[in-house]
Amino acid sequence: MELRQLLYAVTIAEEKSFSKAAEKLHLAQPSLSQQIAKLEKELDVILFERSTSSVRLTDAGERFFTSALNILDGVEQLRKEMQDVAALTKGGLTLGSLPMTGAHILPLLLPEFAKRYPGIDVRLVEEATRSLEQLTARGTAEMSLLTLPVQDANLEWEELLDEEICLAVPPAHELAGRREVKMRELDEEPFIMLKKGQGFRQVVERWCMEAGFAPRIVFESSNIETVQSLVAAGMGIAFVPRLLAHKYPRNHTGPAYVRLTEPRPYRTLVLAFRRGRYRSRAAQAFLDTARDVLQAVRMEEV
Repeated sequence: MELRQLLYAVTIAEEKSFSKAAEKLHLAQPSLSQQIAKLEKELDVILFERSTSSVRLTDAGERFFTSALNILDGVEQLRKEMQDVAALTKGGLTLGSLPMTGAHILPLLLPEFAKRYPGIDVRLVEEATRSLEQLTARGTAEMSLLTLPVQDANLEWEELLDEEICLAVPPAHELAGRREVKMRELDEEPFIMLKKGQGFRQVVERWCMEAGFAPRIVFESSNIETVQSLVAAGMGIAFVPRLLAHKYPRNHTGPAYVRLTEPRPYRTLVLAFRRGRYRSRAAQAFLDTARDVLQAVRMEEV
């Protein structure tokens, strides 16, 4: 068995296709098929059940896939440890991020990290919460920018920032002139929300339920900027992270923003890592940079 054969088999299992795996690996499909046939012959087992429409792992293949992932991850950790010898002058870091969170946090963090460590290449993976947790637990992403709660027991995390959540209302709305609004005052309001499946949507619905009402949703969007634009147009109200408020181009009229109370909602941003996994110096450097930058953001708000 060779490491490249393990990689080939894992890629086929993940892509569920020999042709897609060959394309991803930059190999000719016949060559990939030959390598897998050679591996199956050596192991005296069949790893994949092939049909005209799909490829799936056999029972033996499932066992092989799990062990191969662990071996490849161990090799990757060894590679990262050796990169550390270069004292952060070169290397790579795969960072997972929620699309909405990344949109307003990463522009603060990545320029400063690039300035401090120009030789470190950051590869960004954007997915929904559950997918990011799985990618991080599996080691595909070395760490991910998430919000609490983190569900996967295989992950541990470092807290970065408690971010207050504001209420965005149309400029002509009766609440626009208020400094603060109690959560329970919103039970009859039309809400514009992110689509289901996004972590922020789940958190918002929980806040509303804790305040004693189910939100009346009139529009949904996958983009927080679209949500705010619809609010500005008078179509409803929305919850918006504080760092995303007031992010409007010159000559563009945005929503009015009001503080929420009883309770005052906030979300906790974290960097999540696979529990017990070696944390590279590049990952630790990114964590330290994030803490420095976000501490400066806190001081500005104060």
